[in-house]
Amino acid sequence: MATTYSISDLAREFDLTTRAIRFYEDMGLLQPERSGPGGRNRVYSHRDRTRLKLTLRAKRLGLSLTEAKDLIDMYDSPRDTGPQLQKFLVVLAEHRQQLEAQMAELEANLDEVKVHEKEARNLLAKQAVAHVAKPVKAIKTPKVSKARS
Repeated sequence: MATTYSISDLAREFDLTTRAIRFYEDMGLLQPERSGPGGRNRVYSHRDRTRLKLTLRAKRLGLSLTEAKDLIDMYDSPRDTGPQLQKFLVVLAEHRQQLEAQMAELEANLDEVKVHEKEARNLLAKQAVAHVAKPVKAIKTPKVSKARS
């Protein structure tokens, strides 16, 4: 008999909410069987579990759910794996380019932050030196004349 899973089983195993699993189902990533009165209970197969695992792996790589679904659906088809692997390489190359562009932008931002930090430290140091080097002037207080009553 094939192993089946409830939505709670998968949620627990993958540390997800049941709502997230239902969302993946709505996106067409999972296709559980229905059982119980009115088909209320979802029964997930080993295939669904594998698809969920692949979906989460794709998310960790930064792929969109649509990209993940396209790739996972290709592996469900009985065709030759060559075109599937080529498509996977194209998606990964595009994603790598996006990540490299984001990384370059982050590095530029980080360099700018470092410049501002250095400027702020220099200004603070100048203020501290100016404050210490300044002679303190005695403040003359105006004489208060006593009012005669």
